[in-house]
Parts: sequence; structure tokens; C-alpha cells
Amino acid sequence: MSVQNAFYNPTSEQRHELLKEALINAGRTEDYENIIELLGPGPDILELASADSLKDYKIGVIGAGLAGLSAAYELRKLGASITVYDAEDKRIGGRIYTHYFNKSTEYFSELGATRIPISHETSWHYINLFNLNTSSMVSPDSNNFLYTNNIRMRRSFSSIEIEEFLYPLYNLTEKERNTPWPELVSYADNTLLNNLTPGQRSEILKILPQYSNQYAQLTKMSTNNVYESLGLSQGFVNLLCAVNPIAAVLLNLSYNETISGIYSLDFFSIYRISEGMVKLPLAFISSLINNNPPELRNQALGKVIIKFGHAVDGIFFSSDNFINLQYTDPKGTKTSESFDLVICTIPFSILREFNINPYFNDTKMQAIRELNYLDAQKTGILFNKRFWEENEPYGNINGGISYTDLIIQSIIYPLYIRGEKPDDYSYNEPGTIVASYNIGADATRLSNQNSYRRFEKIKQDVEKVHGLPKGYLDLLIEDYKTVHWNSEQWSRSAFSAGYPGQKINFAYSMIQPEYNNRLYFAGEHISTKPRWIQGSLQTGKWVANQIAMSI
Repeated sequence: MSVQNAFYNPTSEQRHELLKEALINAGRTEDYENIIELLGPGPDILELASADSLKDYKIGVIGAGLAGLSAAYELRKLGASITVYDAEDKRIGGRIYTHYFNKSTEYFSELGATRIPISHETSWHYINLFNLNTSSMVSPDSNNFLYTNNIRMRRSFSSIEIEEFLYPLYNLTEKERNTPWPELVSYADNTLLNNLTPGQRSEILKILPQYSNQYAQLTKMSTNNVYESLGLSQGFVNLLCAVNPIAAVLLNLSYNETISGIYSLDFFSIYRISEGMVKLPLAFISSLINNNPPELRNQALGKVIIKFGHAVDGIFFSSDNFINLQYTDPKGTKTSESFDLVICTIPFSILREFNINPYFNDTKMQAIRELNYLDAQKTGILFNKRFWEENEPYGNINGGISYTDLIIQSIIYPLYIRGEKPDDYSYNEPGTIVASYNIGADATRLSNQNSYRRFEKIKQDVEKVHGLPKGYLDLLIEDYKTVHWNSEQWSRSAFSAGYPGQKINFAYSMIQPEYNNRLYFAGEHISTKPRWIQGSLQTGKWVANQIAMSI
């Protein structure tokens, strides 16, 4: 099947063909069926319970991110009366954060979740359900920069520029110096993954009470431990972190965080929702408040109430088997409401401050205290012209990402120009870039200063990456918006990312219900795909199915 026309709105067949081709190139075609199945949405809830089986149930959902919205969407099919509480009162979407620079929504930046890999089946299930338009973020002629060690170069698929300009600057072994960079990185990241059997590799996308010894040992190692075990030098590690800032963030995390993305090819072929990622939570909400939504015509549906600006801060299990949620409404009034069932989808970084009585199981309580989260910062800028597309030494960029060892870490460019109609676009038109997307300590360091100093630093670093004189961008900037995720009141983190051993120690306990199977949990942090909307959507749908099977 040809996938040449898969730039917009790929069909499932086109996505699957792209995935198969990528797995052929990776030498892992035997992983295809496991990836599709384990990332899939599972059965429809109406296959597990009748349409009116929850009509007498009152269900509370904490959090109106994608996990909470997808859980409410599914449980509504069974007739439940559902109340969704969300503390945020200024926007919707949880960690989806689309910032529109104008009322026409023509120019926007994604300051939260951005990408949809072709293998993330549950994400595509809901995108297709709501008929949302998607477009590829992959550009064959992106021509991005790599700026590191005060050296500016263009990134290429062969990475020959790294071998030519950077190999001499690092203390590599003779074998490393004589190995092409793509081969060296593949050896570092894929060797131990490929040593696993297909069944053992599939455990990456499973949460089990016990894992194979081979896979379990890898999850207990940091990525840096793996590099050391493979005999790679510190010079290699230093070079890797200089050209790929994400690698530096992953070094001390569990190796599972590295191989999870490699296994299901999360960075191979990625898409975005064309009009903004926020269209997905908006589609959920539009459906939930509609008595007869178009995708669920003539079905008996339960009623859903979404209460924004209502901050839950207490979960209490009563002697009569109800769960009481304590919350503060937008007027500052504290009150509570009781439910038959509750689904908690908020990150553990927020749940840590809740009043919980009685406590959950010991391991889950330890996970709430200990589960690792990462910080992130994104700054989107609206320019009055797209200087990066100009036919100049600082331009000729069409989509993609520039990387740097400067504190901004990366610059993300929307793909404005399509190859078949390049004349329809002009660099003299306005456009946006994410001028800085950084993760980890750099996000905290850059963000913990006043907004003027932070933005000046971001501008100067963008100018350095592009080889522009200082102050060049000042006359081009129309507006900007920064989000620092550790400073967001109702997340206080960007996403979860486990330390060595945390999946083995915590994951199975984290997904278990509490309070006599009355309290359930969902969210990216308890999923096999943390950091991705796939993790939120899949756990939201999964927990709804668990409830359906328990009644």
C-alpha cells in the first residue's frame, strides 16, 4: 500500500504500513502485532456491560484532562450520572495547552502535549472518533540546525557533520571514533533491547505483578548504567548529551524510559492535530454535554456535569461504602459530595497534598510520595515573518527541530510549506515557533528568573542557534507565551518519568483500585506510556472497562 498521501489524516491502514516499514528497518517485524494490540483501546464498553447497567450509579471523576474525560465518555454509555471536577478555571485540557495568539486561531503554539506517534492506537481511536484533522510533523527537507560547542551545523540523516566537527572534540575510544554516529547511537540504545525475546520486549507495554528476569533487570538499570555495561566511554556519553539534550535528561532515569519510545517507534513518524491539540479535549467536552452527540446517536446516555474551578483536596471512605470528595468551589466555599464510585486521574504531584482517609495500600502511598516527575518549559513566539524559512544562511528551514547544548535545548518549527504547493506560502507571512522546549534541570533554571530576563535569554539563544546578530529578532516579535510546568498550580510537573526500579516496585500497585473497588485510578503516570496522551486516554478507557466488568 502506498503511504505517499499520508501527510494529512492517515488511515489506519496507512499508519500500520508506516509502522511495519519502520519495524522492517529496525529488524523487529515480530513486534508489530504486540505493539498494535497493547497500545489499542480494548473492547467497547458495551461489549462488557449493558447500556443501563450503571443507571443507578453516581460517579465522581477528579480531573478533566484526557484520562478523566475519556473515562467519563465511556461510563456515560452505561447510563451513569457523572460529575467531573477540575481545579483549573482558565483553560481546559490538563497537560494539553494550545495557546492561540489571535482570535482566528490561525497562529498558535503547543505549550503542552504536541505529538501523536503512528503506533499510539488509543490516541488515534479517539481522534478518528471525533473526526479531527491531523497532519504530519515529519519533513524530509527540514534542514535544521545543531548548535553545540559553539559550532553551528546543519543536521542530516547521516549525521556526517557530527563525525566531522564533533568527534575530534571528545575523548572517544578508537572504536567509537571509527564508528558512524547513527551506528554508535543504535548500539547504545538498541543492543540490550534487541537481546530480549519478542515476548520479553512486549512487557515494556504491560503492567504485571511480576516480569521476566531479563526485562526486570533492565528496568532496574539507569540508561547511564546500560551505556557503561556496553563499554561505551564517558566521551561518548558527553557527546550524546551535547547533540541530544533529551538524552541527558534520560541518563539517570530507568532504562525503561529510553526503550519504551524505541520499542513502539514513538519518534519515527509523528502527527499533530492540525487546528491545535486542544481540539481533542474540546471534542470530548462537546460530546459530554450533548444529550445526543453525533458519534453516539440514539443511545441512552448518562448525564455528565463538568465543574471547572472546583479543587478537590480530600478523599474519604465512609462506613456505608460511599466515597466523599471534599472540594473548594470558585467562591472559596468548602463542601463535599458523596459518590458510589470515584476515578482519580490527577498527577501524584497534586494528590500528594490531599487529605486521604483511610490511607491507600502502603505501596501506592509510597508511590504518591516518591514517583519521579520531570519539569519542562515551553515558550512560543509569534513573529511577523517566518525568518527561518528565508533563503539565507540563517534560514531554509521547513519544520523539524533544531537542537543545542544551550539552556533552551530545542527549537520546534511548524511545517508551513508543503512540497507540492510551495508557492502558496511566503516567509513574509507571520508564523510561530516554539523557541524553547527544555526538560529537567534546564527548565527549572531558565524559568526561575523574572520573565524579562528569561525571555531575553531565549531570544539570544535562538539568535545564536541561527547565526543572527544580537537583537535581530526584536523587530520581528509580535507576541510570546511561556509555560513552566512546575509552576502550573494544578500540575506542578510536566510528566512522570521513573527512576530505576520504580516500574517494578510501584506500577502494579498504582493501578489497583482502593476502598473495596470503589476508587479507581487513571492518568499518564500509571500507564505504560507516561509523557504521552496515549497513556492518559488508554488508562481512562481501561479503567471504565474495569468498572464495567466489576458490576
